[in-house]
Amino acid sequence: MISSMTAFARQETRGDFGLLVCEIRSVNHRYLEPSLRLADSLRDLEIPLRERLRAKLQRGKVDVWLRHEPAEAAASTIHINHALAAQLVNAAAEIDKLARHTAPLNAADILRMPGVIMAREPDMQALATAALTLFDRALDDFTAMRRREGDVLAGLIATRLDAVEAECARAAERLPGIISHFRQRLLDRLAEVRGELNAERLEQEMVIFAQKIDVAEELDRLRAHGREVRRVLAQGGAVGRKLDFLLQELNREANTLGAKSVSADSSQSSVELKVLIEQMREQVQNIE
Repeated sequence: MISSMTAFARQETRGDFGLLVCEIRSVNHRYLEPSLRLADSLRDLEIPLRERLRAKLQRGKVDVWLRHEPAEAAASTIHINHALAAQLVNAAAEIDKLARHTAPLNAADILRMPGVIMAREPDMQALATAALTLFDRALDDFTAMRRREGDVLAGLIATRLDAVEAECARAAERLPGIISHFRQRLLDRLAEVRGELNAERLEQEMVIFAQKIDVAEELDRLRAHGREVRRVLAQGGAVGRKLDFLLQELNREANTLGAKSVSADSSQSSVELKVLIEQMREQVQNIE
């Protein structure tokens, strides 16, 4: 199966640690370029998350958001740093001895001191385990969406390959008639001066001309490249770059076909082929 580089997934979970939300989205990119935005409590997970991405993806600009909202009960539960509070009381007593006129510290003053009141920390191991599990679920949904879209892209490309092959068949069918028609036109135009020309040389020139306008080789290569595109699509995996190269070769042959054109039908075939190839190329840019 092939995969698109465009997808989105979102998962969330709740527990004693609070709420965890994970979002993953990606767009086209030549290489794999992950960008992670993690909650402060999840910073230590950056390396394992990147490893999981590299194991599943090969191309695309991937943005990951992992948000953590602590549970309200945990956030509202506080602890007093008794040791620090005692030190502050003793320090206040010492200062009070030195300056009898100062007002002693009361409980509110002590509680306002930095570090005296501490919020209950969640179980970090449980939080990390839940976050990794949630990320794996989101990543599975994300890769599944990429594969589904990849199937659609493969179908669109296959449909246009059918049209390319049909156009090549029509061009090949018209080719003998085109060559015969233009050969006869040249013979008619040279009839007046035939006596002045060497008959053998004239025939050689006709053969050279026929070879110049013969596009059978280009049509064969177009069909061969089309078969290779189908094979690569069936092979699956990260084939976007290979397909992009094949589309460039298809376009080159279509351009050569147009350069050799000596009739409106041949020119139209070249135009139709280039339109179909460009449509495929646009789709291939989305493939991993």
